[in-house]
Amino acid sequence: MKCIVGLGNIGRKFDQTRHNIGFMVIDELCQKHGIELDKQKFNGLYTIATIKGEKVLLIEPMTYMNLSGEAVRPLMDYYKIELEDVLVLYDDLDMPPGRLRLRPKGSAGGHNGIRSLIQHLGTDEFKRIRIGIGRPTGRMKVPDFVLQRFSEDEMATMNRVIDRTIEACETFLTGERFENVMNQYNGDVN
Repeated sequence: MKCIVGLGNIGRKFDQTRHNIGFMVIDELCQKHGIELDKQKFNGLYTIATIKGEKVLLIEPMTYMNLSGEAVRPLMDYYKIELEDVLVLYDDLDMPPGRLRLRPKGSAGGHNGIRSLIQHLGTDEFKRIRIGIGRPTGRMKVPDFVLQRFSEDEMATMNRVIDRTIEACETFLTGERFENVMNQYNGDVN
């Protein structure tokens, strides 16, 4: 069984914010395939579904971003998910909106959700899709920026990014080598 984790913060005030792009992708993936996150265990909201012929565990941690690993690790252990079958979706300040970067491993790069995953998984060697959200302009502080909702214009771009990220997830689920998935989906979304 494979596992796709979308990172974000729980609660209505965080809905549709930049930091919640991982949740947004999982929600759209579920909607596209007529499934819902209908189970809760270990501080995670999740479901098990079959997509593209592959059984997959879809997770949204309910711990807030900085403690994501506290929900993901126990669910992986409970369902006996191997590290090579995990794909994590999250926001990236260092890339402009509309850009995806898929990687088989890497550091936290200042992202507290990824830092928590690395701490709880004991390694940085898990697949990920970084979704560009851009950086704040002017004097806006980073925490204020990432907890801000996308503008209407930005959301038009982000909807295309979400669709492209879902395509990458579906390709991952078909068993395609991750290197090929990276080559196909890395870069700017038109």
